[in-house]
Amino acid sequence: MKKLFLGLAIASNLLFANVINSVALTVNDDPITFYDIKVLMDRQNISKDQAVTKLIDQLIFDQLVEKYNITADVLDIEDYINKLAAQNGMDVYTFKTLVSKKYPNYEVFEEETKAVIQKQKLVKKIVAGQLKIATDEDLELYYNNNKNNYTTAKEIDVIQYASANRAALAQAIKNPMMIAQDVQKQNVKLKAKDLNAQLQFILNSINENNFTPILKANNGFISFFVVKKIGTEVQSFESVKNKIFADVMSQREQKFLNEFFEKEKITANIKIVK
Repeated sequence: MKKLFLGLAIASNLLFANVINSVALTVNDDPITFYDIKVLMDRQNISKDQAVTKLIDQLIFDQLVEKYNITADVLDIEDYINKLAAQNGMDVYTFKTLVSKKYPNYEVFEEETKAVIQKQKLVKKIVAGQLKIATDEDLELYYNNNKNNYTTAKEIDVIQYASANRAALAQAIKNPMMIAQDVQKQNVKLKAKDLNAQLQFILNSINENNFTPILKANNGFISFFVVKKIGTEVQSFESVKNKIFADVMSQREQKFLNEFFEKEKITANIKIVK
């Protein structure tokens, strides 16, 4: 009886494995398996229909990337990161340090960056001058209608950690209660209007009760423990003009790509296998 039960269990598992690994549908002859659908459903906690739609979209995008010979290598990623850092008034080292606080696995950030670069290159290929470049009037209109996207805390209460020894400062950040002889601590109230663009961006990106990355200072290194953010104020148009331009053009690119993408989906040869 036990052997019979075991045999049935093995047969059932094999049948399930065959179903999971079988092809559910094809998109222009490229397959999507039941396993692909199940993994995405579990990973993103979405329905089967949502998972299928996302997988079809991704497959069509991959096919377009291949069709237009789109590549994104390490140099492309580094160049994009350099531009992002400059756009936010930061040096590359500080920007990467900030990113690493939000992405414990830096490779995830690189993969997301690679996808963004591929989309931008694809847009350039298919747009071919059809995308209107944002004017100053466009930027001012967008800024006036989306000021909430460009706000900063008026004041920020911080504990400033400073040291000539970077290793000592890093150790103090890991163990804030420890008394470090090489690290000076000071309670400071910072006003947004007195901060440069880089520090303002960093402090607004860090949640309360968290440290900023270690930054280079005139006489060594510095980090801030963000205690409390007080009030909000809108950043001036000129101070965020580059970011506004990037936001506006990104939206236009995305809209154009979506419209182009929908046309591709309509003409795609999608077949349900099972």
